[in-house]
Amino acid sequence: MTTRFVMLRLTCLILLGLAAPLQAQVDYNGNDSPWGQRAQSGPDAEVPGWFYNLGLTGLRAQLVADQPKALLIKYVFPKSSASGHVEVGDLIVGAGGRMFQEPHRDGYGEKVFGADGPISELASVLEASQSGDGKGKLSLTLQRGGETKEVVLDVGEKYGSFAATYPATCPKSDKVLAELLEYVAKHQQEDGSFGDPVHNTFAPLALLASGESKYLPAIERNVRWHCRETRPNDKRYADLMNWTYMSAAIVLCEYHLATGEKWVLPELQEVHDHLAKAQYLHMSQINPKTKKSHPDSFPKGPKDSHGGWGHNPGFEGYGPIAMITGQGALAYSLMHRCGIKIDREKHDAAFAFLKKGTGPNGYVWYGDQVGGPPNGWADMGRTGATGIANFLSPYSEPVYRERAMSHAKVIGKHPQSFPDTHGSPPMGMAYTALAANIDPDSFRKLMDANRWWFTMAHCTDGSFYYQPNRDNAGYGSDSRMTASSVVAFIFTIPKRSLVITGLKEHTR
Repeated sequence: MTTRFVMLRLTCLILLGLAAPLQAQVDYNGNDSPWGQRAQSGPDAEVPGWFYNLGLTGLRAQLVADQPKALLIKYVFPKSSASGHVEVGDLIVGAGGRMFQEPHRDGYGEKVFGADGPISELASVLEASQSGDGKGKLSLTLQRGGETKEVVLDVGEKYGSFAATYPATCPKSDKVLAELLEYVAKHQQEDGSFGDPVHNTFAPLALLASGESKYLPAIERNVRWHCRETRPNDKRYADLMNWTYMSAAIVLCEYHLATGEKWVLPELQEVHDHLAKAQYLHMSQINPKTKKSHPDSFPKGPKDSHGGWGHNPGFEGYGPIAMITGQGALAYSLMHRCGIKIDREKHDAAFAFLKKGTGPNGYVWYGDQVGGPPNGWADMGRTGATGIANFLSPYSEPVYRERAMSHAKVIGKHPQSFPDTHGSPPMGMAYTALAANIDPDSFRKLMDANRWWFTMAHCTDGSFYYQPNRDNAGYGSDSRMTASSVVAFIFTIPKRSLVITGLKEHTR
């Protein structure tokens, strides 16, 4: 897959995300979204739409408006535990001998974030069934042809249940992580890339964080790929190029800090030079077409959007956004630790952009202004990227750590939106978990509230699945690779083997 194709694809995802209606994940409007989306290739190509994966059962299900306490089965994987027991068109109305109690309300918005209802109720029973006490047997209550029947699926005890401390000190997490590391390594392309910017950030970071020497060749191939994809005086002012450079900055920094390889430093300097030029700092950097294409976003003065990064260098389209500016501030912080000279004025400008977009509760909105009620909140990816950037600020003033803790705590207070981050939900999940990790209590709340997701996204082949989400975009042939690389990374966070996950800092 060429870089140009990947970036064009990411462009489409983000534009779709911007246009996505703020509704629950049910086809109330008759437009078949998200259920009508298909993967044209890969392990999910045979599935007739984008449906919820029901963990290790081998089932895919749809939420329907007129059956709020049921899961409509849309696909059964051959040779899975459900094959021969559950049929397409069945309604799962209960599990573990108990009917589902709550109606589904899964969707986007403060009132509907999370998976309350049949999804979370089934997840709880499914996970318990995989423990020794559950003996690997999952009982389901089905409605078929007007009749109610009970079936028992053999989901096995291979993984067991998550420990209360998961993903730390957890045998299940260890087994899952080992399989995911093999999965992402196996899916590395010949040129060293893992796919798109999400894969090329979190797949190599997960392999590096594992501490396993057998993955070092794969990591180096990816680092060298990043080096080839970034260059001095890059003139490719299109295709969301800043995402590629942010990914390269973070991966190259962590690789150098972990291995001490000095050949990376000149390459990292090139990445720095691009990011320094790409940061929006002066109105002369505005693309003239912006006034016509995005008149409402055109800067009203020199400090409007000042210090941020957008999809491409300078100001084009709707300009700099918090999600990528958080990554830019983080990149500068990591580069500083690698010995790259950082212009503090530019670094401060990035932090100022993020501060202007932060509400009093620590939640970070889309751009450099608070976009809703003062203590409002939604998806947390931007807050996560901002939080870890502040936490790793190389400057001594206490305000950075204070802001970082504020970001971590708002994530812990509102963990329900974890899988529903704008633009690229899996990328947002990774950054949300990173910032929550700043405060152990917030990380625990995040993982506990989303235990259902890690249970239900787990597929029978050991990979993880990209569940339906707010943006209704991004599902396709590589969606298991996306989810698998991010879950692998999140499960390495307790190892604290990277600077971004808590490795003792050598430079401040």
